[in-house]
Amino acid sequence: MSNDETINRFYRAFADLDSETMQACYAPDATFKDEIFELNGAEEIGGMWSMLCETTRKEGQDVWSLTHSQVKADGNRGSAHWDAHYRFSATGKLVTNKVDTVMSFNPEGLITNQHDRFDFWAWSRQALGTTGLLLGWTPIVKGKVQAQANKNLQRYLDQH
Repeated sequence: MSNDETINRFYRAFADLDSETMQACYAPDATFKDEIFELNGAEEIGGMWSMLCETTRKEGQDVWSLTHSQVKADGNRGSAHWDAHYRFSATGKLVTNKVDTVMSFNPEGLITNQHDRFDFWAWSRQALGTTGLLLGWTPIVKGKVQAQANKNLQRYLDQH
């Protein structure tokens, strides 16, 4: 599979909340980083996507949508832009997150490294309301969100 095919497969699966197909796009020793998570291995990364997809199906599928665009890929690197619209489960608030991703691939076309970037303050203003508006730009709020998300992921991994 070519790298651009992997990117498109991954985001089509994400739009369908198909975490199994998403996980199949990663090499076993892949790494992932974004504003919330820093994960190692396809099991942790797949667990994160599975947790997020499962939560969305249970608590927000009525508003869920994801689109991706600007897919570019060459020998071992690729990039894309994606927009997700969803209900943040912790607060019930609607969020539109605009994300740019950069990926690296192995010769088989599997993702070995993924780095997603988004504006955390813009996200926190939507997801956390007044707290995000007033304090979302601070390391304290970001640290609390990261800690809670990682705690939720560990609990999810322990149960599955």
